Amino acid sequence: MGQGNTVTVRYFAGARAAVGVDTETRDAGSLDELVGQIVDAHGERLERVLTACSFLVDGTSTRDRTLVLSPGAVVDVLPPFAGG
Repeated sequence: MGQGNTVTVRYFAGARAAVGVDTETRDAGSLDELVGQIVDAHGERLERVLTACSFLVDGTSTRDRTLVLSPGAVVDVLPPFAGG
């Protein structure tokens, strides 16, 4: 922590609605640490959305929250997409 491991988080659909922003930057070493930070920052509404979300880390889909994030990584938060 605090080692300048800045990652960009991009929110889509319901996650964007829960957070109120399209993107933000965080300092996190793993996907689990990042998820903890954004839940702490944005609260229960985002936490509910995240239970159904998948994540893209630098374009690769993952649900492995132990995944180590490299500095400069881009994490997309993707709720399940519904028609419409």
